[in-house]
Amino acid sequence: MQLVQILLPLADNDGHAFGKDLYETVAHELTLRFGGVTAYTRAPADGRWRDELSATSSDEVVVFEVMLATLDEAWWGKYRAHLEALFRQKQIIVRAQSIRLL
Repeated sequence: MQLVQILLPLADNDGHAFGKDLYETVAHELTLRFGGVTAYTRAPADGRWRDELSATSSDEVVVFEVMLATLDEAWWGKYRAHLEALFRQKQIIVRAQSIRLL
C-alpha cells in the first residue's frame, strides 16, 4: 500500500487565509477518486524552509492523506499542479511512502 500526503497552506503568500471551501473541494475530489480521505485540520503544522539566498520562510499547513493500492505518479503530478493553481503556490508538497497495514 501507498500513503500519499498533501501539505496544504492555510494562507496565501500575502498572509490571507484560504476559505474552508477550498479544503472541502480537495476532500471531495479525493473522496470521489479514492473512496476516502483523512484531513488533519484542527492543529496546523508549522513548515519551515530555506531558499537559495538562505532566507527562512514558514507556512502553517494542514495535511490530507489517502491510502492507495498502487501509485499513479502521472496523475499525482497533474493533481499537484492543479492544487498549486488552486492555492496560488509555487510548490505544494505531495509525498508518498510505502506502508503496511497491520
